[in-house]
Amino acid sequence: MDSGVDGKKGATEQRVLIYGLGRSGRGVARFLAREGKKADWVDARPAPEDEALTAELGFARGDLQGHYHTVIAAPGVPIDHPDLLALQERGAEVIGEVVLAARLRPELPMVGVTGTAGKGGTTVLIAHLLRECGVDALEGGNIDPPLLDVVDRAEVAVVELSSFQLERVPGLRLPVAVVTNLGVDHLDRHRTVEAYHAAKLNITAGQDAGDVLVLPAGLQPPTRAEVRPFQLDLIALQDGTEVLPLAELPEGLHPANAAAAVLAAEALLARLGRPAQPEALAAALRSARPVPGRFETVARRGNVRFIEDSIATRTIAVQAALERARPPIAWLVGGRDKGADLAPLIQAAQGRVRKVIAFGEDGEALARGLGLPYETVSGQGGDEVMHSATRAALHALDGEGTVLLAPIGTSFDLFRDYKARGESFTRAARALAGEDA
Repeated sequence: MDSGVDGKKGATEQRVLIYGLGRSGRGVARFLAREGKKADWVDARPAPEDEALTAELGFARGDLQGHYHTVIAAPGVPIDHPDLLALQERGAEVIGEVVLAARLRPELPMVGVTGTAGKGGTTVLIAHLLRECGVDALEGGNIDPPLLDVVDRAEVAVVELSSFQLERVPGLRLPVAVVTNLGVDHLDRHRTVEAYHAAKLNITAGQDAGDVLVLPAGLQPPTRAEVRPFQLDLIALQDGTEVLPLAELPEGLHPANAAAAVLAAEALLARLGRPAQPEALAAALRSARPVPGRFETVARRGNVRFIEDSIATRTIAVQAALERARPPIAWLVGGRDKGADLAPLIQAAQGRVRKVIAFGEDGEALARGLGLPYETVSGQGGDEVMHSATRAALHALDGEGTVLLAPIGTSFDLFRDYKARGESFTRAARALAGEDA
């Protein structure tokens, strides 16, 4: 049996280690099993379902003192983790699931998407545009499902790539790559903004002439690919032909994401020998819907709209939410502060935010840092706190405006993740929307 993961046959001596299970590791394990390949695994705190899966697949617990040809590391494991460094010293190559997919499915075109904010929405939108243009495209990667769960079902894979994933992509060549923007995030992992941006720009490191890099106008990283900049106020093809006026873009879709997605879809369609038709792309945009949990209107009460953007913990994402929401805004801020830069948010909030509703572990501290009128709420458990915050925000608006959850802080003080926090806000908003005015 071939146990290698370099695409070569007869590599029976090559030992493979999956380092870190969870969502990504499970995808790797399932994929290797379908390929008839064996692997060991290591996880500091394996979940029972992960242990059950590896046992079912016949994968054994690994030996960190052993020698491995290839280590497939989960994105959450730092690139300089001592275990990984020790394994490398003993001859192992450390890669991630994206490179594994590229090596074992070299014929599969992949569109890679990264950025500080908007990468998830842009990934989903590109896949939608391609499907509406007749291409069997599926999204995966940093968003559900894992990339390796879709590579055998797709004509094209559209891959959301985090900076963590992009730290370990040696030799990855993407025919089309997208950078939505570059801001500040994950300094606890990358330590400096420069290192964070360098990780993001690894998306183009393996590109060459004939490949396409889509990015915001004004961003000029070193690349061998053809650069196609998108404008924030124009959704158009490469030659400038407008595809859809901004006023006709469905609610919840960000214009920048749409502009980038159109250029990426056009480039990929050309790669497949299918010229892009502006009318088809326009129709696809009109039928697109925002990704749940990303600036989504979840309820209305009269002239008040409740918008859930629980994932907005990066300064650039929160700023975009403030700029898009219809004023006056009652802004729910809270959670666990991860060192956000508040200066751009203070500027974006001027003349738009009527009141900040502070909740959770660092809500009041964040509200004080913003220097805006605020009210602090509390309660027993996340749902009670969120309901109190949403009610207070509604009362602050006097019947018109936007209740906006764009919390700045992470969710881990009161909720298991940002999705659970968003679901709690949605339940509160819908309950309040159903009350008598």
